[in-house]
Amino acid sequence: MDLFEYQGKQYFARYDIPVSPGGEADTVDAAVAVAEKIGYPVVVKAQVKVGGRGKAGGIKLANDADEVRLHAGNILGMDIKGHTVHRLWIELSSDIAAEYYVSFTLDRPNKVYLGMLSKEGGVDIEEVAETNPDAIKRIAINPVDGFTLEQARAWVAEADLDEAAREQAAELIVKLFTCYVEGDCDLAEINPLILTTDGIVRALDAKVTLDDNAEYRHPEWEVWAGTETEDPREAMAKAKGLNYIGLEGSVGIIANGAGLAMSTLDVVNQVGGSAANFLDIGGGANADVMTAALEVINADPSVKSIFVNIFGGITRVDEVAKGVIEALRRVDIKSPIVLRLDGTNAVEGRALLAEHLNEKLVAEPTMLEAARRAVALAGN
Repeated sequence: MDLFEYQGKQYFARYDIPVSPGGEADTVDAAVAVAEKIGYPVVVKAQVKVGGRGKAGGIKLANDADEVRLHAGNILGMDIKGHTVHRLWIELSSDIAAEYYVSFTLDRPNKVYLGMLSKEGGVDIEEVAETNPDAIKRIAINPVDGFTLEQARAWVAEADLDEAAREQAAELIVKLFTCYVEGDCDLAEINPLILTTDGIVRALDAKVTLDDNAEYRHPEWEVWAGTETEDPREAMAKAKGLNYIGLEGSVGIIANGAGLAMSTLDVVNQVGGSAANFLDIGGGANADVMTAALEVINADPSVKSIFVNIFGGITRVDEVAKGVIEALRRVDIKSPIVLRLDGTNAVEGRALLAEHLNEKLVAEPTMLEAARRAVALAGN
């Protein structure tokens, strides 16, 4: 679950991470009320789960109620990279002396936590990595060992943060790590982490992604579930227990196994097409699972063809074939389906499907040929 900035700051506050005073608003009048409460000047900030708000005009300084009213009216309803602004965060303006970057995430290949710290904050970390990679100081943290204040102090010194900020920054970074671990985050990022002109270090922004697998430990997350602007396709797939990610192409993808699903996306792109989704049905390609998968993809109006790519290892291809046949009886499919079935009991599976093949249900012997057919049928 990705949090809005204001939600991320609320989460940070639980771990005693200092943030600027502010309040949420979803109307112009509410925005003015928040500003009057916290005092001027304030910053009116669009709440969307995407970067580039400032460049898009979604962050504005306001010195009085009239300016808050003007900016709030302009920002509410604004489209920022396909995300419509429905909420605002009204925050007390900060006098900034320096901006830094800090984050914690998971380095999966190396099975450690990864921290990144830079004295160059306020811009995309990807931009810093490209233009001045030495400015990003990384630290690998063994989950068993944890992270100490002494380590944080050494890390802050290595990153060459301003002397006036170092001790406060080290203490804040330890709190951020605690938030990341105990708060079950996939990502906890502050950009920028600021040093104010009066010598205070605090989080000016918050980017937090929560690990959905830990939701059972956090009943307090439920309050944020209603604010999720979830892709309706992904919501439908989640309700059916499917591992699905919506994309923007025209070829619907069903595969068994995450690796095969990724390879299927690649081969569709290789032959000139574009995938409408990632959908991994795992090893349970029975009639119920296939029906659910086809229902989700069939509900996507951008899908012009469906590529079912199954390689049977533990999964038996004849059982998959039976699942496909039964699913087609249950779902009125709008788009042509291309099947590639290989692996355990593939001969038996193909034989079962043979009498059901027609112009809307075709089979190809290889993944490449099936991808070409699916792309052609999609009109690419």
